[in-house]
Amino acid sequence: MSIHLLNNDLWFPPLRHADEDGLLAVGGDLSVERLLLAYRSGIFPWFSHDEPILWWSPDPRFVLYPPQLRVSSSMKTLVRSGRFQFTTNTAFPAVIASCQSTPRPGQDGTWITEDIIAAYTQLHHAGYAHSAEAWQDGQLVGGLYGVLIGRVFFGESMFSHVSNASKFAFIHWVQQLQQQGIQLIDCQVYTAHLHSLGAGMIPRQQFMQQVAHLVGA
Repeated sequence: MSIHLLNNDLWFPPLRHADEDGLLAVGGDLSVERLLLAYRSGIFPWFSHDEPILWWSPDPRFVLYPPQLRVSSSMKTLVRSGRFQFTTNTAFPAVIASCQSTPRPGQDGTWITEDIIAAYTQLHHAGYAHSAEAWQDGQLVGGLYGVLIGRVFFGESMFSHVSNASKFAFIHWVQQLQQQGIQLIDCQVYTAHLHSLGAGMIPRQQFMQQVAHLVGA
């Protein structure tokens, strides 16, 4: 498969052109218009600070259907305990900055570049990018952010400074999304953390059929 080089024109190649890892295209920009087209097309950016913009569409796709959210007994107890407080969209800049700076096992550095922060902050101001936060004693201790289009939430990143804080935020966020009628949460690629909460793999073709139906709803 040949990887397409994007220019300033607003387009993406068909997903069948992605390589076996899901890499589809290189270049382009991170404008609000291109990012929205990407998500509607089943594509997301993922690259390091020393790389050009890389666009991905893996097959299979890792997703969560809100009714399938799995909450363990210990997490149910934690949610009821009042240990953390939950909010949405009250600290978007702090959430994305924490996702950038929080060390992750097995990873050197971060893919959340300053350009990514600027782009998703613009998406937030445009009403598409959202954050969910977990607080403890007035301090931000966990959270996540992503993009909401129609009835699909495209998750991007999460962080935790205190054990189970990100799980707490994610559980509350998924439950809130379900109440809003959101039917699909894109988790992009497999993580054991999200698998434990009910996420699973589906073929990319099935994912795209659902996205095509839900993003315009």
